[in-house]
Amino acid sequence: MAEQKTQKKSWFKGLKAEFRKIIWPDKMTLAKQTAAVVSVSVVLGLIIAVIDFLVQNGVDLLVR
Repeated sequence: MAEQKTQKKSWFKGLKAEFRKIIWPDKMTLAKQTAAVVSVSVVLGLIIAVIDFLVQNGVDLLVR
């Protein structure tokens, strides 16, 4: 039981050490990256919607 507690303490110490190594982005970088992710997501959503519309109409034409 004592060995398990020691392992947990050691694990949390390692985790804390790793968190200290993180370099957090500044607000401007975070804003730019967020805008890029949102923009790419919207564009990909539109492309998928257009492809879906074309495939759906193509299948409808073949079924008729």
